[in-house]
This record gives sequence, C-alpha cells and structure tokens, in this order.
Amino acid sequence: MRTERLEGGVVVVTLDRPERHNAIDLETAARLRAVWREVRGDDAVRAAVLAGAGGRAFCTGVDRSVRVPQPSSPYALDDPLLDVGPKANDLWKPVVAAVEGMACGGAFYLLGEAEFIVAGADATFFDPHTSYGMVSAYESVFMAQRMPRGEVARMALMGTAERISARRAHEIGLVSEVTPRGEALPAALRAASVIATYPTEAVQGTVRAVWAAGEAARAQGLAHAPQLIALGNLPPERQAELFAGRDRAKDVRVR
Repeated sequence: MRTERLEGGVVVVTLDRPERHNAIDLETAARLRAVWREVRGDDAVRAAVLAGAGGRAFCTGVDRSVRVPQPSSPYALDDPLLDVGPKANDLWKPVVAAVEGMACGGAFYLLGEAEFIVAGADATFFDPHTSYGMVSAYESVFMAQRMPRGEVARMALMGTAERISARRAHEIGLVSEVTPRGEALPAALRAASVIATYPTEAVQGTVRAVWAAGEAARAQGLAHAPQLIALGNLPPERQAELFAGRDRAKDVRVR
C-alpha cells in the first residue's frame, strides 16, 4: 500500500497489490489502520481519496491466503477486515473512493465507510460469499447503508453469477459518478480537492451528521454478524473446494 500527499490538503491512499487484485493481507490491513490514524491526526490533511492500483480491480476483499485463528464460541469472531475502514478508526475527514475494475466481497468494508464512490465505466460490483458457502454478513450490512435493501439482497444472493455494472450502481445510488474508464481517480481527486478548500471543522461535522443517520441500524446489524457467520458458513475445506471449482462456473451476467 502507498500514500501520496498532494497540495491542497488531499492524501491519496492506494491499495498496491495488483498481482493479487489488491486483496488485503494482514500486513495491508495493519497498514490501512495506521494510515487512517495518521490522517486523523494530521491537520494538514483535510480529505482523502482511496483507490486500487493496476486498473483491473479496486479490491477483491481478504486475501485467501490469510489464516486467522478463531475462538470456539459462536458468539465471537476475529475478522481481519472489520477495522480497516476510516470510520472504524474514528476518522471523520471525508474519504472519496475511486473504483476501477472489480470491487467485491471484503472491498465493501472500505466502500461502506467512504463518503461517496466514483467509478470508471468498466467497474463492477459483486459479492461472492454465498457461491463459496459463506454468509455475507458484514458486507451486506455495510451495503445496506448505501443501496436499496432489495438490491443488496440480490447482489449477495446471486453471488458470482451476477455483477452490478457502474451504470446500474449509479442508478441505485451506490455510485455517485460514473466516468470514462481510467478516469475515476482524477474525478475523485477533483471532488476531494474542492472539499478540502472548505473549513475542516464544518466538513467533519457534516460527515459525522450524515453517518449518525444510519448508525444505530448499522451497529445492530454488525452485532449479529458473528453468530450468523458461525452458524451459516461451510467448513473451510468445503469452501476451498467450491472456490477451486470457480472456473467451471457459468458465464457471469453483468447488469
């Protein structure tokens, strides 16, 4: 992962593992937490843009090589992505996400905590959990704050069979702006640069107010997630079998 501080109080945070479709390993998760904390305490930074390197994917969630030992209790779950987002790190400076290519699964931990999303025309959004025998719990809760409930349900239940196009994502309110392919980052930077010119106290207060509107429902949903995952997930070895057979799946529909 890399960061770049620009003139005008904007920092660009880039997931930089293009060879892994910017999947998040434990090192990247730790670095994200540290970056958001650094931005939080740096008065020279007034807005952030979050992007993925390479153009093929914004982020494809947790790296499947990551292994996190879990407690035996069905009421507890150690999720390596639960605190990688800006709001989880008490950052109330605005974050604009720039999405090119795929954004799926655990990417929603990050997109769910951005103020708004700018997407290139070829961007696609999907949630593969159910296809591989996993409950889409945290991801669905995060997306339920950004999308109509029926659209969240369809995306989560259709799994790998269907992807939401940038155009459709804009129609349902997930994405605020669609740009030509490769132009999402410049567009996100333009928006962040404008916001960064305004008094940061007013901006941060506005961010906090917007998030307060859905905070109770979000907190309640997240509280149920560990038990739902513990009850509904297939054993890891069965998940691995389903993942290994993904190339034999039918053609993916983009809508």
